[in-house]
Amino acid sequence: MGEPYIQQLFAERIGGKNFGKEDKIYKFEKIKRAKRAALAANPGAEMIDMGVGEPDWMADPLVVNELIAQAQKRENRGYTDNGIQQFKDAACAYMDSVYGVKGLDPQKHVNHAIGSKPALAMMPACFINPGDVTFMTVPGYPVMGTHTAYYGGEVVNLPLKRENGFLPDLDAIPADKLAKAKMLYINYPNNPTGAMADAKFFEKAVAFAHKHKLVVVQDAAYGALVYGRKPLSFLSIDGAMDVGVEIHSLSKAFNMTGWRMAFVVGNPLVVNAFATVKDNCDSGQFAAIQHAGVKALQNPAITAKTVAKYERKLKLMVDALREAGFDAKLPGGTFYLYVPAPKGTKGGVKFATAEDASQFLIKEKLISTVPEDTVGSFLRFGCTFEAKDEADEKRVVALMKQRMLETGLVF
Repeated sequence: MGEPYIQQLFAERIGGKNFGKEDKIYKFEKIKRAKRAALAANPGAEMIDMGVGEPDWMADPLVVNELIAQAQKRENRGYTDNGIQQFKDAACAYMDSVYGVKGLDPQKHVNHAIGSKPALAMMPACFINPGDVTFMTVPGYPVMGTHTAYYGGEVVNLPLKRENGFLPDLDAIPADKLAKAKMLYINYPNNPTGAMADAKFFEKAVAFAHKHKLVVVQDAAYGALVYGRKPLSFLSIDGAMDVGVEIHSLSKAFNMTGWRMAFVVGNPLVVNAFATVKDNCDSGQFAAIQHAGVKALQNPAITAKTVAKYERKLKLMVDALREAGFDAKLPGGTFYLYVPAPKGTKGGVKFATAEDASQFLIKEKLISTVPEDTVGSFLRFGCTFEAKDEADEKRVVALMKQRMLETGLVF
């Protein structure tokens, strides 16, 4: 038989007739393969996995027990469509108590999502026609840009440079792109850089959106994971409610990654558009999970405990990496350290890219990181590595430092 006719039917947005034939290996698949090869070559050795991008703790027992109780109730068995009222109420109360965003109406300012990733995927369906522009910050989470392209829109990347505090330079955007723009994506605290946006930047983003008639989508997946300061919401800025929304996830703040629970909050027109698209994509998250989410949102002390752990681990990592030669410092938020990648080793090995450095560290020293080569060459170290207790945290970080020092990295 010849090639199946289905091969000719795939949409161009996913590769058209060449779908499935591309032999390109993506970054995270390369990391997985390198880890498998390193462990096979070093039986019984310990992989120090600092490439992990999800919490290492389980959800709090309060939340788990609420799920168990709610899952046993007959009234929670059915579709929830655009969400239960209790979750909307809790989301608005949470935005008030944690972020100081007051006056939200649960009926019009908020809607749940089955995780923040689907929310970001649906946003372009609300606004993007062929030829429209979405501004995306890079490096970063690409989902909203991917779906912009799916709808025939254009993605314009705004580079996040270290010298700018990893904030986009809005003034450098070309006028011809601004004329076609519909959406601006920002993400603070930022993945992967750990950078924070201050009120001054958010004020500039609001004014920019007003001037150029844009919708701002602020991805606050790491919003509550901040160090040495209070969490800051984009919506707390005067005028922000007129121009956009913020997406909050329970994954990082409440260790509920696999539960898939988030909410979109802000401008009522944008929230309504999202709810309309969502209504044609899913039938709502299981009510028991939403009730468990209510319990989480009512207990921000869970997040405070998690933040204390991450800060402790990050400080250990900063000290260790600095001793190994890295230019590392405590981030403003998230659970990542983002540091310039080494150029090679004293033994003569050279790294042309961060990916080269990452692959070397995995294969030769069994240390897993995530490389970023979009705007300069950096390595992302996550503090959500597995450790039994505080003593074990210190042991793992000390082992990482020892392996790094043995390597003799050159910067």
